[in-house]
Amino acid sequence: MAARPTTRRRTTRRPTAAARRGRSAAARRRSTARRKHVTAAGALAALLLTMYWSRIWPYVTATLLLGAAGAAGWWLWRTDRLARAQERRRLRSDLIAAGRRTLTEVDAMTGTEFEELVADLCRRDGCTEVRRVGGSHDNGADVVGRLPDGRTMVIQCKRYRPTSAIASRELRDLLGARVHFGADVAVFVTTTRFSGPSERFAVQNGILAVHRDHLGLWNNGTPLTTLAELNGTGQGDPHHHTR
Repeated sequence: MAARPTTRRRTTRRPTAAARRGRSAAARRRSTARRKHVTAAGALAALLLTMYWSRIWPYVTATLLLGAAGAAGWWLWRTDRLARAQERRRLRSDLIAAGRRTLTEVDAMTGTEFEELVADLCRRDGCTEVRRVGGSHDNGADVVGRLPDGRTMVIQCKRYRPTSAIASRELRDLLGARVHFGADVAVFVTTTRFSGPSERFAVQNGILAVHRDHLGLWNNGTPLTTLAELNGTGQGDPHHHTR
């Protein structure tokens, strides 16, 4: 019977204490050498700076002055930018607050009269080819026309009670109307507010959602193009019947 071959187990030799001390000493020597080199370089730089200071001081001074001027310019630019952003937020808040006005006359209108009001506001803002198409076969649109920049638009008008809310399904109908009419822009105008999901749906799908507050702005003279910049803001609370 043949004997089985024996296998040798490889063992890892641990470094001896003397070897560890040797490596530690070598590391200390390298660290000491680096410190000496850095010290020597610093001393040489200081010596050269002292020797040639009379020649280089204008350049050093100019560099420091330019750095200080750059830092001051950046600080002024940043301060101005923050101030402008704060002013834009304040103006937006003022516009939204102005839109919270009583719309008693609008609330008393019929659906057709409300559509005519929206068409007239479009014409006032420079829109062209504006016409009311509301009715039983309006294909989801009440007003169509062109914005001042030439883009076509389709508008859905809903004169609801101020305490109501527009649901997302009505905005989906408007998307269908935009496709049917081949319009570039879809606008939903209402005398009430949008629910949270419907407002998010409008913003995500590029629909200009003109709720009660923004309708007050529009009726007070704010152009439709400005309302587009406020889209998705300023709805306030559901108690619009007190305004």
